[in-house]
Amino acid sequence: MGSQKINSLVAGSLLATGLACGAGSALAYEAGDIILRAGIASVQPDESSSDLELNGADLAGTSAGVDGNEQLGLTGTYMLTSNLGLGLLASTPFEHDITANGLGVDAGSAKHLPPTLTLQYFPMDAASDFQPYAGIGINYTAFFDEQVDSELEMALGSRGDLELDDSIGLALELGFDYAIDEHWLLNVAVWYIDIETSADFKFDNGNRVKADVDIDPWVYMVGVGYKF
Repeated sequence: MGSQKINSLVAGSLLATGLACGAGSALAYEAGDIILRAGIASVQPDESSSDLELNGADLAGTSAGVDGNEQLGLTGTYMLTSNLGLGLLASTPFEHDITANGLGVDAGSAKHLPPTLTLQYFPMDAASDFQPYAGIGINYTAFFDEQVDSELEMALGSRGDLELDDSIGLALELGFDYAIDEHWLLNVAVWYIDIETSADFKFDNGNRVKADVDIDPWVYMVGVGYKF
């Protein structure tokens, strides 16, 4: 599913729920509350990259591509006040295939973990069942288990290794909780995360392919939560 389509679905859910839900008294967010949520998280890169560089020479018309992936998403909020919370996004490891656009081959794959810490603002009255929020914060993306695809190894005639630099960047967040009862809730959330990395492919025969990649994914999550 493309990022534009997912964007439209999430935006529609936010609008529809906002129009349909009135204020109540079940959720009652207060300082010291902890809200834990779990659901399906989808990472959809909005990537751009430099030309691929082979042994120091740019390959015009080439770039690195990164596909999307879905995993179990976990988020938590600790309420500092009835309107401010400290949020944390975590997940099981995402895995992404990497393509060498312009060369017509798969380049490799990698896994990553994207812990993201945000300061969240909840504008509604503390007793409202419908609790939209916005957040801003920082993301740390750790890459691991990088693999070079056999198609690229065959194209360059040698076994290869891949290294991706970890990334620290800005994260923006929008979402809402809707109370089912005093403790249980439904949640929809979306993040935009600034992720920049350098991909370095090293081959046993001395060939080397490099690229700077802005992954900049949209992250979408739909799930359920529990307020303690």
